[in-house]
Amino acid sequence: MASLQEQFLKAGLVDKTKVKLANQDKSKQKKVERRTGTTTVDEVHLAALETQRKNAERARELNAQRDAAATQKAIAAQIVQMVQKNRQSKGAGDIAYNFTHNNKIERIHVSAAVQAYLVAGQLVIICLDGKVELVPRIIADKIAERDAAIVVRVNKSSSEIDADDPYAAYKIPDDLMW
Repeated sequence: MASLQEQFLKAGLVDKTKVKLANQDKSKQKKVERRTGTTTVDEVHLAALETQRKNAERARELNAQRDAAATQKAIAAQIVQMVQKNRQSKGAGDIAYNFTHNNKIERIHVSAAVQAYLVAGQLVIICLDGKVELVPRIIADKIAERDAAIVVRVNKSSSEIDADDPYAAYKIPDDLMW
């Protein structure tokens, strides 16, 4: 393979005198380096190394972003799979159950048994892609670990009464509807 100088000569970009002068300057520089014991800084080489370092850094950042996006996509797929696998039926839909979502009061129609499970905290309301689904509390806890914004409503079970609750002595009737 021909050297870069030979390629430039063949292409007509440089002539023989310029090549000869460049070789002489290079040999003089090497001679001075040997005599003084110092090395000259090759700015072109340093610039190339700096460019290579910047490109490697940018590639690392892009890989990190790509990995984060892939992780988010995998988490979203896990959540969808858990909801599809464990969703519960809303029943015949004769009782309206109200809950808040995004500062709005939403309503779903459920059966009396499903309402009892919701009030007891055994079922949890999940809003996934604009659809309201019911899942068991254990599954909702796993979903909340991955993305808490999807879990809409979690009622505490009656056994989980807060010790600091000032209204603990006032029991709410089971048949109260709002």
